[in-house]
Amino acid sequence: MISFQDKTVFITGGSRGIGAACVKLFHQAGATVVFSYKENNSAADTLVNSFSTKKPFPLQIDFNSESDIVEKVKFILNKFGKIDILVNNAGIWKFGEADKMSLQEWNETIQINLTSTFLITREVIPSMKKNGAGRIINISSTAGQRGEAFYSHYAASKGGIISYTKSLATELGKYNITTNCVAPGWVDTEMVSSVFSDDKYKEKERKAIPVQRIATAEDIAGPVLFLASDLARHINGEILNVNGGSILCG
Repeated sequence: MISFQDKTVFITGGSRGIGAACVKLFHQAGATVVFSYKENNSAADTLVNSFSTKKPFPLQIDFNSESDIVEKVKFILNKFGKIDILVNNAGIWKFGEADKMSLQEWNETIQINLTSTFLITREVIPSMKKNGAGRIINISSTAGQRGEAFYSHYAASKGGIISYTKSLATELGKYNITTNCVAPGWVDTEMVSSVFSDDKYKEKERKAIPVQRIATAEDIAGPVLFLASDLARHINGEILNVNGGSILCG
């Protein structure tokens, strides 16, 4: 039922984790997929080579550089003609105690998680307006709703994404552009491998989730695909929690 034939999807941070799962799912649904990756990221090559036909297009982007972001979005639009669906997924998650965190550490997380989302989206919106349609899906986190001790910079960036999502939803809806957000809880990806290397801790977190399992990247990619589809055409400004019931907020 869900098909993205003749649609171009741009997924940031698409070489691994949730992003890579989104790349695979949109590809299966027939989309032309472009994804960004960091410098010297061999995972991007591995992902591309896993496809036999209509390979996704990898694009290196420096999310610390406004000029590089502007240039790369312009490149995508010139090469593919449009961006129908934007998935803002790129992000980092680093430990930081509130009274010991440096300004550099704070700024790094805000830049990668929040500011780059703003810059990418800003450059994509005019094309969507011109085409008379668009879907923007931002990846936030339950941390953006309830906060997270020792990761306050991460929580602040993800909370900002939630507010940004709601703001865009009201501003862009009249152009047939919907903006929604997926807020995962724990997801078993490389990003959290450092804390999940402690088997006892991982098991404790698993048992705390009502459905008794930790999400896979694919568990998050499915809802992203849904929000990008026509099945969700009247959903706008929604924060879709995908956490197995661990955080219940609406």
